[in-house]
Amino acid sequence: MDFSGRLKVASRAAVPPFHVMDLLAAAAERERTHADLLNLVAGQPSTPAPVPVREAAKRALDAQVLGYTVALGIPELREAICGHHKRFHGIDVAPEDVVVTTGSSGGFLLAFLAAFEAGDRVAIARPGYACYRNVLTALGCEVVELPAGPESRFQPTVQMLERLDRPVDGLVVASPANPTGTMLTPAELAALAGWCEAQGVRLISDEIYHGIEYATPMQHSSAWETSREAVVFNSFSKYFSMTGWRIGWMLVPERLRRAVDVLTGNFTICPPVLAQYAAVEAFGDATYDECDGHVARYAENRALLLAGLPRLGITRLAPADGAFYVYADVSHLLGEGAGALAADSMELCHRLLAETGVATAPGVDFDTEAGNRFVRLSFAGSPAEVAEALVRLEAWLPEPR
Repeated sequence: MDFSGRLKVASRAAVPPFHVMDLLAAAAERERTHADLLNLVAGQPSTPAPVPVREAAKRALDAQVLGYTVALGIPELREAICGHHKRFHGIDVAPEDVVVTTGSSGGFLLAFLAAFEAGDRVAIARPGYACYRNVLTALGCEVVELPAGPESRFQPTVQMLERLDRPVDGLVVASPANPTGTMLTPAELAALAGWCEAQGVRLISDEIYHGIEYATPMQHSSAWETSREAVVFNSFSKYFSMTGWRIGWMLVPERLRRAVDVLTGNFTICPPVLAQYAAVEAFGDATYDECDGHVARYAENRALLLAGLPRLGITRLAPADGAFYVYADVSHLLGEGAGALAADSMELCHRLLAETGVATAPGVDFDTEAGNRFVRLSFAGSPAEVAEALVRLEAWLPEPR
């Protein structure tokens, strides 16, 4: 008897793809065939891990067995992370508050499973990072999108939450945000954290771009400065330039610790061990100095784009307070009529890559309604690459009217 008809793909897997990955693959092919790629699509630093981290990894390869560690991370790394929060945010964090994760993405899955039931309503800003929406959907949560535009600097507000027709069980915020680079002020984040705790709403605060910001002095703050009921994410991927090492961490409220411990032990046993030992060295003065040098380069690139794009007629830009992205409205280049370069931003990005070698990300990943009008440009590369990208764009785009 043939039972093959019973074999199926689970409905929870029916989430949209992360289209940036398709553009990354197309960019790699462009580099292979033309060797002229200017990569403004990748959401990652173009630099290797800091020197002290790489040296620590070499030592660990020789000196450590690199077998399983405790599920929540090696004690010396958890203690070092506490010191980082004291240095960056002025807050006291205990090692038992810290869970080391397989990248911040692994932490999202742990937190969402520990904090939310299937059917719970979780709010996110639109535009926002696609994987929040897609992972929550795969887990059976109802994603409530909060339309956020220039009037709120693309960030959610307490007022948006209070206007909802039904209450939510959770809220995900990111500051600096992907794709817009905008930041919540300390007062705005405190207001959201305080409101969530008072209303019994679980706040998930994505703080992985902390340290990459352009105000002087820096304006970052942590949700844990206001509420220890929030789950806070951070990562070694962005500021510390360690994307492929797949190592991050989260600060976990006491009531969720056992659930997270059990889940991570079942999912991954422990975070990547070589990365754990190496990451201990991410918190020395030499490493901070090296990473701050990267941020200075990002600031130069940011200035090039914020000055250069308006000269090309691309004038509607998110403020880019932090991270390394410019989010641009390109609707004036789109449409079906004469003079339009593409029907939507997805087609525009593919055409731009094929005809100029400049790789960018379509906004459809980040905004389910208006994203077809936007592109995201990453400025994590070199100033020379950003300057050349502007030269190619100027030659390719129609003259501004």
